[in-house]
Amino acid sequence: MALSISRRIVRSFGSLSALGFREYPTVAGRSFQASGQNSILNLSGRIAGDNLLHAECFSFSKGGPSFLGFRRFSTTILTPDSNGGAFPSDLLSSKTVLTPERTIGLYEDLVVPVTNFHNEDHGLMVLAGDVFDVPIRKDIIHRVVRWQLAKRQQGTHSTKTISEVSGTGRKPWQQKGLGRARHGSLRGPQFRGGATMHGPKPRSHAFKLNKKVRRLGLKIALSARAAEGKYYLTEQLLVFEDLEVPTHKTKNIVNYANQMENTKKLLLVDGGPIHEKLKLATQNLHYVNVLPSIGLNVYSILQHDTLVMSRDAVNRIVERMHTPINR
Repeated sequence: MALSISRRIVRSFGSLSALGFREYPTVAGRSFQASGQNSILNLSGRIAGDNLLHAECFSFSKGGPSFLGFRRFSTTILTPDSNGGAFPSDLLSSKTVLTPERTIGLYEDLVVPVTNFHNEDHGLMVLAGDVFDVPIRKDIIHRVVRWQLAKRQQGTHSTKTISEVSGTGRKPWQQKGLGRARHGSLRGPQFRGGATMHGPKPRSHAFKLNKKVRRLGLKIALSARAAEGKYYLTEQLLVFEDLEVPTHKTKNIVNYANQMENTKKLLLVDGGPIHEKLKLATQNLHYVNVLPSIGLNVYSILQHDTLVMSRDAVNRIVERMHTPINR
């Protein structure tokens, strides 16, 4: 009777494998009453003891007798050297494994892989925490960007005053008697072709910003690029062994840029002078720019979503950040 009821329940719910359960001959052919708690516990303990497997018990009842199904979870640790059975395919996943988010601004040294344009492994490199892991402050970035944009403004705007415009100095009409407004010159601002009052003159728009603030802004920009790779699972900061390219062909740089995922604008930073081949290969690409390490600045970092630095460039930037400020 118990066996027939168990088979009916199996047919009504479908096969055990379709329900996510694993069939066991010692379980499917028997029925357990409410008084058989000890036998259930013993069975669960025996299943859990084999190959580090845990069994989860499910009970279905219909008209008195009950049917027990067990779903098995594996806790076996797989290593490259393990020779165990094939790992269940339903437990494998191709999704990216999320690592615990790192707290930014703790001045911790970062370890990053070093590659090149051919995606070859060149070991690891340690990034100084006091340069690449400083607290993010938007106000400092805002101040440095405003300072950069103001300093690079040409300031060649100019307008002519009443003494500089072309025109006669004769009084246009007499002072009184005509009923017209009194004027002494046709070069005034109210006349066509006249002067511009209080107009712009050539000047410098630059203002002073402390060296400590400028240096801190560059550290914050580098730290933000290093941190974005952790948050968005994209490599926003890449370290290359060098930036040497085999030829000066632009198609090589285009292929390298296409291999980088989620990259719209690319900034290449080299330690010393830019190689001639690299300069020729990138000069026709509007989304790829090249800078020496001495020219690296906050505004350029913010304008590009991916920053690629050579090992020499990283060393020079860290050395520059650690150099005492001359007063």
